[in-house]
Amino acid sequence: MSVRVGIIGASGYTGAELMRMALPHPQIEITYVTANQYKDTKVTGLYPHLTGMTELVFEAYDLEAAGKKADVFFLALPHGKAMEVAPELLAAGFKVIDLSGDFRLSEASVYEAWYKTKHTNPELIGEAVYGLPELFEEKIEGAKFVSNPGCYPTGALLALAPLLKEKMVKTSGVIIDSLSGASGAGRDPKPGTHFCRVEGSLTAYKVGGVHQHTPEIEQYLTEIAGAPMTVSFTPHLMPVSRGILTTTYADAGGPVTLDALLELYNSFYRDKPFVHILPKGQYPETKNVAGSNYCHIGLAHDERTGKVIVISAIDNLVKGASGQAIQNMNILMGLEQDMGLRHVGLMP
Repeated sequence: MSVRVGIIGASGYTGAELMRMALPHPQIEITYVTANQYKDTKVTGLYPHLTGMTELVFEAYDLEAAGKKADVFFLALPHGKAMEVAPELLAAGFKVIDLSGDFRLSEASVYEAWYKTKHTNPELIGEAVYGLPELFEEKIEGAKFVSNPGCYPTGALLALAPLLKEKMVKTSGVIIDSLSGASGAGRDPKPGTHFCRVEGSLTAYKVGGVHQHTPEIEQYLTEIAGAPMTVSFTPHLMPVSRGILTTTYADAGGPVTLDALLELYNSFYRDKPFVHILPKGQYPETKNVAGSNYCHIGLAHDERTGKVIVISAIDNLVKGASGQAIQNMNILMGLEQDMGLRHVGLMP
């Protein structure tokens, strides 16, 4: 039987990606989509690229109506809004996959400090399973509430997890540089992300350890490493629509070779269908994963400085958001985790 799916907040980029990937999914039927601003507007009126795929119409969110139409809900809402909706859906017995940052962190005080928003449902913090399947699949199986990772944390955690799990690098002095496409800022126009500002330019932003994804990265790196982790994370905006290229630097914990690193990564991700380790001397490109749920990883060892360098590439809207959410739903519902997600990158 098909899984009846509702998407709350479906008018944004992540909502649009959920629809693009879920509509042809063999076991998903999208039965409910909300966007208060676009109530009674056809989905294809806002997103013509879905023409021929759906006749759905955006509705204003209502719990009673939602409960009659769907069994699993994706929350594609802004930070601060998902915490208002998730509790009532969970209390009504539905499975929830939240794409916001509202339930990723383990303490309300940390959330409030970094997101500058009061958490109105702190009792649910810690109830959500962190939805990075390559690292936490066993926890996701059978869960009722999944917090989908942020886009930057996805690329960083997948890059560093094998090194820290196997204690091949030091836990201090880790540096993470990430470059993201402009769609990461969302659908609503902003002065710093419209075409005239982004085109032909590259800039860092939220520099100095102030980006809200920093504590999420540190929290789960700490869990993986089994030791407290503090990292230096700098995000950048690049003049493309989608994609994240992340370069991480860590000090080797002892003698290491590139061949040994490649063997470690290939073994660590052997049974993970969406992580591909590139051969020696090859490095990821965002173009190769655009539109796909894949993560490409390349490795280097700087013998002169003793640094292990790991580079990952993902699509921020797919593996960094909506594709990963569907991957989590597949696991929740006992389906093959790659069902409906075997789309390769859009090259050229």
